[in-house]
Amino acid sequence: MKAVITPAKLAGCVKAPASKSVTHRLLICAALADRPTDIVCEGTAEDVEATARALDQLGSDIVYDRERGLFRVVPARRRPDDCVLDVGESGSTLRFLLPVVCAMGIKARLRMRGRLPQRPLSPLWEELERHGCSLTRDTDGTVEVQGRLRGGEFRMASDVSSQFISGLLFALPLMEEPSFIRLCGPVESEGYIRMTIRALEQFGVRTTREGDVMTVSSAPGKHCADGSAPVRSDGSRRTVNTGYISPGTIRTEGDWSGAAFWEIAGMLTDGGAGSIACTGLDEYSGQGDRAVRQLKLDIARGGAVVDARNVPDLVPALSVLASVSPGRTVFTHAGRLRLKESDRIRSAVAMLRSLGGQAEETEDGFIVHGQDALRGGCVDSFRDHRIVMSAAVASIVCEDKVVISGAEAVGKSYPAFWEDFGILGGNVLFEP
Repeated sequence: MKAVITPAKLAGCVKAPASKSVTHRLLICAALADRPTDIVCEGTAEDVEATARALDQLGSDIVYDRERGLFRVVPARRRPDDCVLDVGESGSTLRFLLPVVCAMGIKARLRMRGRLPQRPLSPLWEELERHGCSLTRDTDGTVEVQGRLRGGEFRMASDVSSQFISGLLFALPLMEEPSFIRLCGPVESEGYIRMTIRALEQFGVRTTREGDVMTVSSAPGKHCADGSAPVRSDGSRRTVNTGYISPGTIRTEGDWSGAAFWEIAGMLTDGGAGSIACTGLDEYSGQGDRAVRQLKLDIARGGAVVDARNVPDLVPALSVLASVSPGRTVFTHAGRLRLKESDRIRSAVAMLRSLGGQAEETEDGFIVHGQDALRGGCVDSFRDHRIVMSAAVASIVCEDKVVISGAEAVGKSYPAFWEDFGILGGNVLFEP
């Protein structure tokens, strides 16, 4: 599907989408908890649905009530011995659940789609094998895993993907033996690890970090020998307790990654003077992308150097602001962007050039040269949701129409994006 946008200034108020990063984490904790949990989540997305679907396939019962805006999560009474998990195109789902499945000792096949089979699983793969599991990859990209994870020391490079560390943190409470994670090297995307720690805390799992060592502690899990739930005093069966304690009801916060597009749109419309408001955000959130508030000001002043290590998802939107800001903006330490839904260094540079901007790749990022306005044109989104939304926001400063291919890709993280774009005054038509 193509989106054809006629340039217009945006103004008004929209509500931030629910944070998919937070929702992934709360769903996993709830599925492992001692009793059902209601997760208030006003809106979902394809990646979140992939996690819910995979947890269903692991024996939990997860239903999303769209009218009430919440997930009802009933933990599994019994785990399957063998299952197929459809993780879609969600890297978070794959990387979070792979260690969890290994810790459960379940034989599973994880099926991937899109570009996900090309994204790395090392060094997590090797560490899971070192601890007793067997992993194989089929020619279609499906990963098969079997065996039960042994405890002990898990050594994990900290500069590859924070998702590997988060996946192990979810798995550690399931381990019978004492276990800990030793972080090797400088930690990147630390905000996402803090997000995981926060979710674990909300479900009674405490994480401690001393130097480069991370450990978790929680109430010991108990279940019957056949894997069924023990009987409560009232005669009802308790779900399998893995050490996760449900808070009963919990709320997903607003997504700073999604709100960032409206933060940038406000800068492009009126220099950030307040024409666009985005509600539902926690000003004290642990989400790393809250940094957009400061980064947009740095770029608008000109000559900024943006370190992408802790804010990789902000880079495409920030590059649009950079294209019409004074001087040049340098994006550094962005190498991991090449491993996203698209090669996001290449696709962001291609987007800007397609619209008449000036940008070129560097070894670990790219440079954007500011100018007064963009021309407009046709953008190949490479089916990357963040490139689609960035190009849409770029239309504000374009002289002619912007045509974006693969416009439906927004469903991966922000299904209501086009609706909100229209609410703010965006002029968009869709073509097959």
